[in-house]
Amino acid sequence: MIVAKEIFLTKGVGRHKERLSSFELALRDAGIAHFNLVTVSSIFPPHCKLISRTAGLKKMTPGQVAFVVMSRNETNEPSRLISAAVGLAIPKDSTQVGYLTEHHDYGMTEKRAGDYSEDLGASMLATSLGLELDLDKSWDENKEEWKISGKIYRTCNITQSAVGDKNGLWTTVVAAAAMITE
Repeated sequence: MIVAKEIFLTKGVGRHKERLSSFELALRDAGIAHFNLVTVSSIFPPHCKLISRTAGLKKMTPGQVAFVVMSRNETNEPSRLISAAVGLAIPKDSTQVGYLTEHHDYGMTEKRAGDYSEDLGASMLATSLGLELDLDKSWDENKEEWKISGKIYRTCNITQSAVGDKNGLWTTVVAAAAMITE
């Protein structure tokens, strides 16, 4: 059984005349290009810890298979705004599952895309638990946390945005949650 014990967030941007090379450069910028990435769906496991990118990368070995929840976006249109975000909804009770969401968009600022991915994470977590969530009433602005059916969740995101290269080079953005399983 493979279950993530720790997860770290990372992001990057790349530009190149070749689409694939642009993606590779975005992965390099994010620090995860030297792993064999396997994209997975969106559960933040019970007892899992969110750690820093620096700490997470120290625990990984080049060439290893790494599970990631990843959002990616790309354009070769000059001046086009793109974004990629991964949002998290994590329960304060570490015995419960949390939720990771991917969101990518055109024309959405980094802040809006990040906030949207967090709202999406809270909403998807609530519905996966069979609960109703009113986005306007469940968010506590002062405490910066969600309250869903009396239980407290915190959210965060990692978001990368970029403006398409003025000369039409491919511009790629990635945001990812990388999983440490050992």
